[in-house]
Amino acid sequence: MTLYVNLAELIGARIEQGLYRPGDRLPSVRALSVEHGVSLSTVQQAYRVLEDHGLAAPRPKSGYFVPDHRPLPALPDVSRPAQRPVDISQWDQVFELVRSVPRKDVVQLGRGMPDVGSPTLKPLLRSLAQLSRRQDMPGLYYDTVAGTEALREQVARLMLDSGCSLSTADLVITTGCQEALSISVRAVCQPGDIVAVESPSFHGAMQTLKGLGMKALEIPTDPLTGISLEALELALEQWPIKLIQLTPSCNNPLGYIMPEARKRALLTLAQRFDVAILEDDVYGDLAYTYPRPRTIKSFDDDGRVLLCSSFSKTLAPGLRVGWVAPGRYLERVMHMKYISTGYTATQPQLAIADFIEGGHYQPHLRRVRGQYQRARDQMIDWVSRYFPAGTRASRPQGGFVLWVELPESFDTLRLNRALLEQGVQIAVGSIFSASGKFRNCLRMNFAARATAEIEAAVRKVGETAIRLLAEDERGG
Repeated sequence: MTLYVNLAELIGARIEQGLYRPGDRLPSVRALSVEHGVSLSTVQQAYRVLEDHGLAAPRPKSGYFVPDHRPLPALPDVSRPAQRPVDISQWDQVFELVRSVPRKDVVQLGRGMPDVGSPTLKPLLRSLAQLSRRQDMPGLYYDTVAGTEALREQVARLMLDSGCSLSTADLVITTGCQEALSISVRAVCQPGDIVAVESPSFHGAMQTLKGLGMKALEIPTDPLTGISLEALELALEQWPIKLIQLTPSCNNPLGYIMPEARKRALLTLAQRFDVAILEDDVYGDLAYTYPRPRTIKSFDDDGRVLLCSSFSKTLAPGLRVGWVAPGRYLERVMHMKYISTGYTATQPQLAIADFIEGGHYQPHLRRVRGQYQRARDQMIDWVSRYFPAGTRASRPQGGFVLWVELPESFDTLRLNRALLEQGVQIAVGSIFSASGKFRNCLRMNFAARATAEIEAAVRKVGETAIRLLAEDERGG
């Protein structure tokens, strides 16, 4: 990584941590040059990166300042789920979201879709095209059930950044992260078993539990630090929990990064009660700070952590390429993989391996991480501007989804129906709960570049919520 990028990320982290506040003057170019032993041009390039990311603004003859933003909305409340295992519901609402066909007349704010229009993906498209033209047609043949050696080798190298030391033999390539989660659950649990989950939690993981006949035990979750270890410990003492499923880095839907000390403490807790951990790291590479956060798997010394991820959020979901590092459950996972989809499509695996080996993956991540961070700030600003007074919103530390909490009596199912008539779709909060909690919450995607069309869509969400709240008050 170049010096100016390192310096930009260091200053950006200090801004994120509040060491420099909105309106504060940032250190001068000369001061940073002396402090870090770099040239003036290196500092100027670093400030240009920060300016591109919306983290620094130049003022003539005054230097660089942290831009002023309107007051941020309060954080969502810590969740208070029922402290007992429940059967999972909400499939109808999930199905309504996932079956929606992309339409030009609907602004889709609800789907977990990355920006696939980035120019940094062009080398990937070239790799796919070149594979199609090869006379030996490698993409049309079966490879192994575990996946192509070339891709597993590249994944193992990528995971060094997360603190993991993995070999190709430790990895199984899957058809997206959804299959990685599904075969991992089946490798550990039986129908009727209890799985502890965050609250709110990714709807795809919970619907997997529902389909496999598991019960979910929702654990209170803080929007900044993640799952409550105290509540989890009480639950482990009270219930025969078989598995802990969570997304600790760039969480979906709250966006937090669980502090490293709490990740270690969670693993210690799992070891004490001899429970497996299913770690979903699908957004981990999209953390706004560098280096990216360590995984729980990186501390695992007895193979109880099954680490799942994919390229659906970092590259494109249509590739349908994910992977799992299942630790001690490798043989069971391999069997579950074989009886579910058998072999993952070979051509996208080879293309992704070529893309990473060619040095294109990290530049792509740097570009989209900056874009998503700027879009996050813009989305939160729009929520502050257009949504009802008292609205709360998350502070994503990575990824591209925002969690919004409206007054407790509000119904986002009703809101979504009203918005669909206006050409906008959101993800309703109840699908992120096993028992249908969070009816007053919603999730919005901010992966796309901020445009007048997207601002108009977010404005419709806020103004429609204000109108429905007013109707409720008149009705009451």
